[in-house]
Amino acid sequence: MTASRSDNKKTGDRGESIASQFLEDKGYKIVQRNFRYSTFGEIDIIAKKDGVLIFVEVKTYKTEEFGEPLLLVNHKKQQKIRKLAQIYMLQKHIDDIDCRFDVIGIKIAKADIADSSVTHIENAF
Repeated sequence: MTASRSDNKKTGDRGESIASQFLEDKGYKIVQRNFRYSTFGEIDIIAKKDGVLIFVEVKTYKTEEFGEPLLLVNHKKQQKIRKLAQIYMLQKHIDDIDCRFDVIGIKIAKADIADSSVTHIENAF
């Protein structure tokens, strides 16, 4: 049985909330969640820490059926995130700040969200 789009959205939203809390607990300031540009795409989390602007892609799964979540951020997805980051910076008139791209993988335990695992790769691409 496949998950519905609505179930996938709920899982993704829950994962982004877990990732945001994880980052805040590590001293990051969440600048924006779900930055969307037209139908081109979305950046899950934009954060700041130590003068660096960080664009974060979050991959969330309830199962390992599709493999390791972090491996799903392929070259094409990386290029899209880079382009969205440029658009964000142009819209916000940001031109003189260090940036990096992180990936956070969330595996949500079926029984208890507290048992979820978080893997954070800084400067992933």
